[in-house]
Amino acid sequence: MSKQPLLVIAAGGTGGHMFPAQALAEAMLRKGWRVKLSTDARGARYTGGFPHVVEIETVSSATFARGGALAKLIAPFRIVGGILSATFAMLRDRPAAVVGFGGYPSIPALGAAWILRLPRMIHEQNGVLGRVNQLFARRVNAVACGTWPTALPQGVEGVHTGNPVRANVLARAASHFLPPGEHPMSILVIGGSQGARILSDVVPIAVAHLPEALLCNLRVAHQARDEDIARVEEAYAQIGIRAEVKSFFQDIPRRMAEAELVISRAGASSIADLTVIGRPAILVPYAAAAADHQSANARGLVDAGGAILVPESRLEPGALAEQIEAVFSNPEGAAQMASAALSQGRPDATERLVEMVEQIAQG
Repeated sequence: MSKQPLLVIAAGGTGGHMFPAQALAEAMLRKGWRVKLSTDARGARYTGGFPHVVEIETVSSATFARGGALAKLIAPFRIVGGILSATFAMLRDRPAAVVGFGGYPSIPALGAAWILRLPRMIHEQNGVLGRVNQLFARRVNAVACGTWPTALPQGVEGVHTGNPVRANVLARAASHFLPPGEHPMSILVIGGSQGARILSDVVPIAVAHLPEALLCNLRVAHQARDEDIARVEEAYAQIGIRAEVKSFFQDIPRRMAEAELVISRAGASSIADLTVIGRPAILVPYAAAAADHQSANARGLVDAGGAILVPESRLEPGALAEQIEAVFSNPEGAAQMASAALSQGRPDATERLVEMVEQIAQG
């Protein structure tokens, strides 16, 4: 049997769960650990970025949130089956630690670790615990929080590790910020992987409301849904703005570093990028997010003075134009916002997670 300690990472099938899981896997491999990823069949489709030496273990799990009556009826049996399978696997090859990143596929490994009393912890990306992390918060040795503050059950203490960011974000950590002035300036508009329709509806009209003196120096990079690209391009063209409109930007870290202002949803990974690079932002939390977790994600950054929060219900062109102009007409204030954003950043989030894993493994 290998003398290398084994880490079991349990994660669901979304990028939000998988990216911090991948960052931890890479770091623990560098420290000489073996790493196994426990996920379900859906999650296994998102494992392409993991190092090839990570063993992928597919377990049975289920969600009560999707499917018809029959799917909901058999969900508990699938989950119990997954927990039993994970328990036998851990009895065979005893992990030194088990870390859950949320999502229903993390239930079997965390459940098995709880039954066997193995060292275990969870990492929550958002400012509100997801359902599975809520279930295990009192049943683990430690809770790592990607967003601060995170709402936790009474009596549970969290450690603010931050959310790990990609290497190309770290490469631009604390990039020099050139305050707005009489020079070319840019706005980056991002709305999640598919772009946000409401941002495509409102931002171009808001930009049209800006004073001519500002417009002549402005360019925009705007992420939009495929079906919205043509009309968004046309809206910018009508006011003579140089705009690049795409459904996906491969180089968001570079664009963010070059921007004087970012208009964005308040996803946990977007906020992590903003605070590591350090840019002023106008945040529009996705109103339909579970437990309004995007508003919770934004809270720390807004309270620190690094971002302006505009609820979706109040997002209209005139009000947004005022906020954009307020940032661009106050260079000193914009520089303070960039600095405040940086103060909330955790570029060493992965290292903090590694420390926590080592601590619980040592007891």
